Amino acid sequence: MNKQKRLEIFQRLSAAIPSPETELEYNSTFELLIAVILSAQATDKGVNIATRKLFAVANTPQAIYALGVDGLKNYIKTIGLFNAKAENIIKTCKMLVELHAGEVPESRSALEALPGVGRKTANVVLNTAFGHPTMAVDTHIFRIANRTKLAPGKNVLEVEKALLKNVPKDYLIPAHHLLILHGRYVCKARKPACGACCIYDLCEYKEKTE
Repeated sequence: MNKQKRLEIFQRLSAAIPSPETELEYNSTFELLIAVILSAQATDKGVNIATRKLFAVANTPQAIYALGVDGLKNYIKTIGLFNAKAENIIKTCKMLVELHAGEVPESRSALEALPGVGRKTANVVLNTAFGHPTMAVDTHIFRIANRTKLAPGKNVLEVEKALLKNVPKDYLIPAHHLLILHGRYVCKARKPACGACCIYDLCEYKEKTE
């Protein structure tokens, strides 16, 4: 895929999605971090239902740590893998208080040192909260990158590196959410809505339909 086509893709996506942002609900960088940790193998809708109740009573590292693992589980038990997530979140809150004065660090290495925070979660926080030109590759982005041939790769890291190289500079920050939202509502996994796709003629997906 050539440079001009890649630019056109993001120009059209930006026109179709003028305010690309996460569908996770949050009011602080810390709330975003917790929501993203909870979102692994879970839907944003399910996470939002849980965090509305959780953040109403505890929305700081100190407050969530005070809940303890069992107390936290009561708020997130509707979310997949809630036992492991509760353990990790309590440990993360402890580290944030002890090592970062209760603040979420703006450093990849510091973020990835937190329990439950891997490369993708760190990328989401760096991009969404701090405005870094990072690319958190989830299933939607991985699918679109390969289907369209925008940034093909055999694994998540390959796609991430290809996107950082291929996405036009002016779109590096919003690209993450543009691609996620396009994948969630148009370029769906089982039945892509090719007829409603704003980049249909630019897409190189061999199995695209009318």
